[in-house]
Amino acid sequence: MSDTLLNIPCVTLKGEHKQLGDFPGKALLVVNTASQCGFTPQYKGLEQLWQRYRERGLVVLGFPCNQFGKQEPGDARDIAQFCEMNFGVSFPLFAKIEVNGDAAHPLFVELKKRAPGLFGSQKVKWNFTKFLVDPESGKVTRFAPSTKPDALAGSIEALLR
Repeated sequence: MSDTLLNIPCVTLKGEHKQLGDFPGKALLVVNTASQCGFTPQYKGLEQLWQRYRERGLVVLGFPCNQFGKQEPGDARDIAQFCEMNFGVSFPLFAKIEVNGDAAHPLFVELKKRAPGLFGSQKVKWNFTKFLVDPESGKVTRFAPSTKPDALAGSIEALLR
């Protein structure tokens, strides 16, 4: 996988410094999330994917974002409590970020470059846009916010061989 993608610094909700390179050889499902969105119930499906495939090499990574309709207003503690209490989320969650614009997190800048949206758009359309990263090639596949997590099972299976 490309060093560029692997070495981008990220911070977890707990304040730990991480990068994708901390998950060597793993298929990565990177998702921009929000607690007050119509797609918020997808947290349950993301947790199910994590439970189903983590032993085989999948890591789900949630990145809360407040850019779309101000649907993630809480702080790190609020987000962690909400996700755990309502959806049993146990996959890694990161500090709230922006995914579009001048302040877009470098990870999402790189993901959008590798997997542009419709008509080559370099923007994330809404919360729960999903990026699946191949552990070997670094190839990124983008899935729309409306794509339910269980619909990704075939794509995940293909990466886990």
